[in-house]
Amino acid sequence: MSGVVVRPYQAADAPATLEIFSRAITTTARSAYSAEQTAAWLGEPPSLPDWDRARASVRTFVAELGGRVVGFTDLDDQGYVDRLFVHPDTGRRGVASALVSRVVHEGRRRGLSVLTTHASLVAEPVLSRHGFEVVARETVHRGDVALDRFEMVRALRT
Repeated sequence: MSGVVVRPYQAADAPATLEIFSRAITTTARSAYSAEQTAAWLGEPPSLPDWDRARASVRTFVAELGGRVVGFTDLDDQGYVDRLFVHPDTGRRGVASALVSRVVHEGRRRGLSVLTTHASLVAEPVLSRHGFEVVARETVHRGDVALDRFEMVRALRT
């Protein structure tokens, strides 16, 4: 995690995080999902104001590397971890691990007993390395396109 700084999301991060979301799905996720699946997953891109409102409605953290936003994740009040995404140019540099570590810390700080998530085939290995356990493998549909993912949980001990 050398050089990775994780901090709270700010409205100015909306363009970078929306780009990361899109690029991670269309590039990184292609290692596990077809072009049809990634297109269905991505859907219609939200407007920047809608995207910013969604990030502000939960606790979003961004990761910076060299002063550039390169990843982000969300944590809601119930302990649901959502949208763990890293820019494809900065994969395998500890960005996702730094974000997951921050979310685990934040969950403990809030007094949560468990974190939950629905992880893509790409995100599951990094979450597993941080103590998340697979509860079930599921298939969801975006229109008529099937996407496999994992329901995962992580108990938090204070």
